[in-house]
Amino acid sequence: MKIKLLIILSIVVALTLGACSENAVKSAKMKTDADSLAYALGTIYHNGLVADSLDLNPLLLAKAMFDGKAGKPMMTDEEARTVVMMFINQRESEMMEKQNEENRVLYQDYIAENEAFLENNKERDEVTVTESGLQYEVIEMGTGPKPTLESVVKVHYVGTLIDGTEFDSSIERGEPAEFPLSNVILGWVEALQLMPVGSKFKIYLPEDLAYGANGAGEQILPFSTLIFDVELLEIVE
Repeated sequence: MKIKLLIILSIVVALTLGACSENAVKSAKMKTDADSLAYALGTIYHNGLVADSLDLNPLLLAKAMFDGKAGKPMMTDEEARTVVMMFINQRESEMMEKQNEENRVLYQDYIAENEAFLENNKERDEVTVTESGLQYEVIEMGTGPKPTLESVVKVHYVGTLIDGTEFDSSIERGEPAEFPLSNVILGWVEALQLMPVGSKFKIYLPEDLAYGANGAGEQILPFSTLIFDVELLEIVE
């Protein structure tokens, strides 16, 4: 059993058995090794909640157990799970937003460098800019059909950063990449739908069409502009 689950169950059971009121909780004494273990687990659980900035009412944990035992729960199992998942999703969203804000300060010079690159690049005659901010230039226009969001495509590509650092290459691996178009980053989704089979494009993805504030791996830092030389080989039936 995972330690966190053990802690939670131990606290709930302890409260269920001995916490009919807050006074009963406050007057509980450690008399045995098992009592000491129960208190130790409670301490660890409480410290974990504090670290997560949570302030849960332990008596309501016990009340839920009592209500369930009496067959009169205030929430169905589905409602309870929904509340928990909504809370988890909200906390994760808040944590991600906070991390993004911190990253924007940390990478402000890098962000400015990437934005300047895109501003200069879009002024070139051979570059087309879409409404989303995607930039691309046609190296060779194919004559085949264009993929849709539902397509599985086969491509060769080389990916680089604005300083020329290569971070990925199907050509170097000696094998084309094959994937559902709906499963890749937004810039690829948009760009490949512009390409008839047989086309070769050079595409420039602003960070919000790539990996954004998270980055990817060691080479793709947060807020990186990504450049790909892409050849659409086939729409896989």
